[in-house]
Amino acid sequence: MQRTLVLFILSLLSALYLSRNALFSRFASKRNMATIDLPTMQKEWRKVLDELPNTPEKIPAFFFGHGSPLTMTPDSGRTMSWGGPSGPLAAFLKDFGPALLKKYQPKGIVVFSAHWETRGERLVTDYGDTNPLLYDYCGFAPSFYQIDFKSRGDAALAQRVVDLYKAAGQRARLSPKSEARGEDGRGFCGPGFDHGVFIPFRIMFGNIFTDIPVVEVSIDSSLSPEVNWGVGKAVSKLREEGILVLSGGLTVHNLRDFGCFSPDTAKPAHIEFDRAIVEAVKVKDEAARKTALINLVQHPGFRACHPREDHFVPIYIAAGAGDGGAARLVTDTYSSETIAFGL
Repeated sequence: MQRTLVLFILSLLSALYLSRNALFSRFASKRNMATIDLPTMQKEWRKVLDELPNTPEKIPAFFFGHGSPLTMTPDSGRTMSWGGPSGPLAAFLKDFGPALLKKYQPKGIVVFSAHWETRGERLVTDYGDTNPLLYDYCGFAPSFYQIDFKSRGDAALAQRVVDLYKAAGQRARLSPKSEARGEDGRGFCGPGFDHGVFIPFRIMFGNIFTDIPVVEVSIDSSLSPEVNWGVGKAVSKLREEGILVLSGGLTVHNLRDFGCFSPDTAKPAHIEFDRAIVEAVKVKDEAARKTALINLVQHPGFRACHPREDHFVPIYIAAGAGDGGAARLVTDTYSSETIAFGL
């Protein structure tokens, strides 16, 4: 039911966007791109990226804003200046990917996405030499189904992830290409990386990224902060094995209120919750910071930002993977903050 509702809403969003009718315009960002001080924002996040510890022997885990299919569409900059291809998230991702590769020289990437949930059992992609793509949205223009991102998997890395979960007492198994994992907007169920992976990764690493393997792991559909913290903690050893752990979602994500996605059209509840995340990350004491992060789902503005928790719980996976270290805000970009854990 939830998947059907999400697909319906994404389809509606696409139709509204493509027609550029008055209804969508009402919710679109009023901010002209000329008024976004992108150079200053970029200077700030580049400084933080440069200051992150150069520790390839223990790579930090990251929560990052994964954007949406509209991030890849040139015309979306006219109506979605904040989240479109000319906005701050896209600009940040272009800096984020190369910085991670240069600083940590990872041997592989393990990524979690808000768009892949399984209950009580982790599924780990084992796709071989070519990772297929799952266009897990419907009703969009044909060009949205022609977005390409070429990457490869690795059987040994996938099995290592499964073994770590089993060692932590959690159920896990490999998911091969022969196993469908969701609905594709082209009209069938199939395997593959969802748009929470291939959209940001294409911006971060280019449309061909085969130098190092990429494996995707499902989040837990309980959407419990504590359970998903444990999902991340189980694979924390990967960080000492040269593997980059990334977990993607959005700090504000309400498809029932398009205005929430831009600071210009956001309601006070959206802004207040987004600021509460920043304050929780800044807590120095590790135990107190964990409490502050867990308690965010009780914030008065949480439901206005997240009618369902799927796009927020990836923050707990990254925090769990970085358990036992400090945290730092990498970019304070409204609705799509990026946070480093395990520093």
